[in-house]
Amino acid sequence: MAKKKGATEIISLQCQDCKRRNYSTVKNKRNNPERLERKKYCSFDRKHTAHKETK
Repeated sequence: MAKKKGATEIISLQCQDCKRRNYSTVKNKRNNPERLERKKYCSFDRKHTAHKETK
């Protein structure tokens, strides 16, 4: 059986310092239509940096 299309989508989070995509997460498009931004640990920079949503 195929999964129904819902309001959730898989997104990737890109580090704002090194511009690498380090994380992927699920987001509900209906509840959060704007782009997501989180402070996450970047293993390439070895510090916590801002990560923004990319497609």
